[in-house]
Amino acid sequence: MNGFFDIPSDLQHSWLGLIGLHLREALLPVLAGLVIALPLSQLCVRFRWLYPPVLWVTTVLYAIPSLAFFVVLIDYTGQTELTVMIPLTVYTLVILVPAIVDGVRSVPQETLAAATAMGFGPVRRYVQVQLPIAVPAIIAGLRVATVSSISLVSVGALIGNQGALGNLLNDATIYNRPELAWNAVLTMAVLALLVDGLLVAVRLLLTPWMPRRAHSTPKAGRPDPAALALEDTAR
Repeated sequence: MNGFFDIPSDLQHSWLGLIGLHLREALLPVLAGLVIALPLSQLCVRFRWLYPPVLWVTTVLYAIPSLAFFVVLIDYTGQTELTVMIPLTVYTLVILVPAIVDGVRSVPQETLAAATAMGFGPVRRYVQVQLPIAVPAIIAGLRVATVSSISLVSVGALIGNQGALGNLLNDATIYNRPELAWNAVLTMAVLALLVDGLLVAVRLLLTPWMPRRAHSTPKAGRPDPAALALEDTAR
């Protein structure tokens, strides 16, 4: 373990400092992507013709390598965290938009009809009925987007030490210190596992009507989860 946490001075951060920087560069794009994806997905649900072109555009953008994004952005945003976070936000949209659209579309029509009969308008129905029922699908998308973002932040090492923990991979080569590469890989893996576990806990808290085990099967007389969610929102 000698030298494992001995971070080269050229990175201008301690090991904990690199962890904080890595989480900031990884999670802010996911949050920004979620904020954009929620209204965009609702538009795609409301206007079905809009979904295919939105999905096509985001998929094409996802296919662009991050290095090409950097080349385009660096003239406007410079060698900054923003240059790394903008592509990560775009990549997040590709994952979250289909997840949210599929989750919202999975809400049973009878549940929507019941909400309408209770006087729920379109906005209230979306916020208090459709989104809560779509939480499992949304969290599933967030888990994929978050783990992907934590991994992709390391690419920022290509533009002036903006890769957080990924900068250790570059320094491992420069200083011939393989322990720095192990540090980067293991720390990013642990961060991904911890954040993923936190998202699972959030799902459990937000969906008390859902089975706690993936292999649980509905039993006779068990209330419909959608009906329970609608009942909770009406309280």
